Amino acid sequence: MSARVNNPPISRRGLMLVLSSPSGAGKTSIARAILAADNNISMSVSVTTRPQRAGEKEGVDYHFIDAARFETMASAGELLEHAEVFGNRYGTPRAPVDEALEAGRDVLFDIDWQGAKQIEEAARSDLIKVFILPPSFAALESRLKSRERDPGDVVAKRMALAMDEIDHWSEYDYVVVNAVLDESVAQVRAILAAERLQRRRQTGLVDFVNRLRDRG
Repeated sequence: MSARVNNPPISRRGLMLVLSSPSGAGKTSIARAILAADNNISMSVSVTTRPQRAGEKEGVDYHFIDAARFETMASAGELLEHAEVFGNRYGTPRAPVDEALEAGRDVLFDIDWQGAKQIEEAARSDLIKVFILPPSFAALESRLKSRERDPGDVVAKRMALAMDEIDHWSEYDYVVVNAVLDESVAQVRAILAAERLQRRRQTGLVDFVNRLRDRG
């Protein structure tokens, strides 16, 4: 029986994994499961101008800043993407993402197609986009209603927005139909594993191969 040989670590550049879906399709549940299972990926923390809510932690849920600071960051190109939602502004700071990628760590984004498009324009080579679809219209509607926190008119608006979101599925690199959560998580983890092995991301391959040639 041959002895087991442990593969030496090969340095690589991190990647940005974007998960998008219509509300109720399950991207947040998938994101949480990915983060819990993998120590080398962390959630992107956005900046926002909205007030901090009870229970939220600065630097964990969001970085809370005023409108003037947000505008300065946006104008200086310090945000990978930004948008206004219900009168409040949200954006992804570029610096901490760049630092993570350079260190070989991955960053997870739970954002909509518009945010994904902005990031793609800024850093396509580092980006992997996964769109999460519900197994059916009925399942999506049932999931939204089961939350029991939104009135009927809000659910109806969310369903209308969901159809608009779904129209953008073909803009993504991968599509996962979230019928069974555990299976969907496994599929996204498989995508992540494969993308980490992309030759262009393994920055240490040249040195590794040279050592092989030298029989080191």
